[in-house]
Amino acid sequence: MSHRKRFLIFFSCAVLVIMQVNICSDVGVAQAALPFAVNGETFVAQGENDVITGETLTSTKAPNFNLYARSAVLMDADSGRVLYEKEGYVHMPNASTTKILTAILAIESGQMEEIATASAYAATRPKVRLGMSEGDCFYVKDLLYSLMLESHNDAAVVIAEHIGQSVEGFAALMNKKAKEIGCSDSYFITPNGLDAQDDVGVHGTTARDLALIMRYCIQNETFLAITRTPSYSFSSTDGRKSYSCNNHNAFLNMMDGALSGKTGFTGNAGYCYVGAVRRDERTFIVALLACGWPNNKSYKWADTKELMTYGLSNYQYEDIFKHKENLPKIPALDAIPNTGKPHDATYLSPVLKEQEWKLLKTKEEMVHTVYELPESLLAPVEAGSTIGKAVYFLDEMKLGELPITVEEGAKRVDFSWYFHYVGERFFL
Repeated sequence: MSHRKRFLIFFSCAVLVIMQVNICSDVGVAQAALPFAVNGETFVAQGENDVITGETLTSTKAPNFNLYARSAVLMDADSGRVLYEKEGYVHMPNASTTKILTAILAIESGQMEEIATASAYAATRPKVRLGMSEGDCFYVKDLLYSLMLESHNDAAVVIAEHIGQSVEGFAALMNKKAKEIGCSDSYFITPNGLDAQDDVGVHGTTARDLALIMRYCIQNETFLAITRTPSYSFSSTDGRKSYSCNNHNAFLNMMDGALSGKTGFTGNAGYCYVGAVRRDERTFIVALLACGWPNNKSYKWADTKELMTYGLSNYQYEDIFKHKENLPKIPALDAIPNTGKPHDATYLSPVLKEQEWKLLKTKEEMVHTVYELPESLLAPVEAGSTIGKAVYFLDEMKLGELPITVEEGAKRVDFSWYFHYVGERFFL
């Protein structure tokens, strides 16, 4: 047989092999349709029409408490998840609980050792006040104890004017910080929480936003140290006036593990409170707005204890990670076959890397996982590349997601591979 005839036969065989592989690949894809279920787990194909619902981080399993507060939230401080809420997303005046935001801004400003001077405006703020006069000078650090232990309104204004150059300038910093923390419906006008309104809106926040601000504050050790101090004495910088402050957060002595808190009251806001408790590596925050008016001063303590006790009694950490060892293999189109035979399909094994994922939850709350995987992959595929994700849900609430990767890769088949394959079998 001449070399010309050998080459023609070899070339024809190579073309037939390529055509056969392409036909087989098309058939294989048609049979790999998703979604489907395996061992009770759900798999869905990734695509433009796929929708995962449940973005909110609010539990739906908490009981209906008979609370005094018109607005209340119980929050897991570690995750920011709302475990219980009663009108928790309604904007309301929040009185002196505003001062936790004023305090954290002052602490983070780096100006605690600076000297601040009382203006005429600051010195005329209504009670509760330190009793300063215009021109009195104080260290910002000392004013923070006045602010958080006694809730002095004049101290708040001196801090605001020193750090923000004016009350309005400081309010802009407050609103900016609130947004950075994640607050969605808060608007601050004053640094002390006195009732106020302007062309933009009413000074206030929501119970959920207030809890988020406290969540941020208790991560700062200086904030914790100040707000947990039983009493504190200081003087004006010239030494002519001396002051003594006592902590009025009675909740610090009501429950083991009490971390911090701030009370508040105005005519519009009613009694308000935000506080945190940490016990056995669990940290809970309670925020209350409009929790009674005069003659109902103890309502806030009753509501706080009831919500904190519920959290401590019912929520424990649980590792919710599910390591799926047998995720369905994904066909890699136009890939060099693993078997070396052109008519065989190539499959890659998805991998969900094992890790620890702890969630504070009740025994009744159920976690399930939705695996989003493609119907097929197109070669080349690099080893370790992300091809999908595992989405975790607590009942209908989305918790988060983890990447699904492939350990092995797949090279793209080309004419040279087919030519080499046919050549080996034709000439050997």
